[in-house]
Amino acid sequence: MNRRGVRGNPLPRASPNLNGRCERFIETIKLECLAKFVIFGKRHLDYLVDEFVDYYNHHRSHMERDHLPPVREIPEEVEMLSFDQVEVRSYVGGLVKSFERKAA
Repeated sequence: MNRRGVRGNPLPRASPNLNGRCERFIETIKLECLAKFVIFGKRHLDYLVDEFVDYYNHHRSHMERDHLPPVREIPEEVEMLSFDQVEVRSYVGGLVKSFERKAA
């Protein structure tokens, strides 16, 4: 256990299948976020990673959930909206944009 209270679990050598999910997330954050920024230090990197993790866990669609974000449910019916009812939100420093219905 290190000084921050995090306990490591070292993997055996030559066993890449044991950490596939971690490797996939690292590849995702590198391709979708970090490769698109010039990083100006640890604080900037920490900010980008925090923003991307929040986006990844709460807004990004996932194939495993039929392309829905992980905290959303499948709607029963989808209605058409006009442009003035749609709000554009940006995440990860403007790198990612989503479109959501404006509050009434």
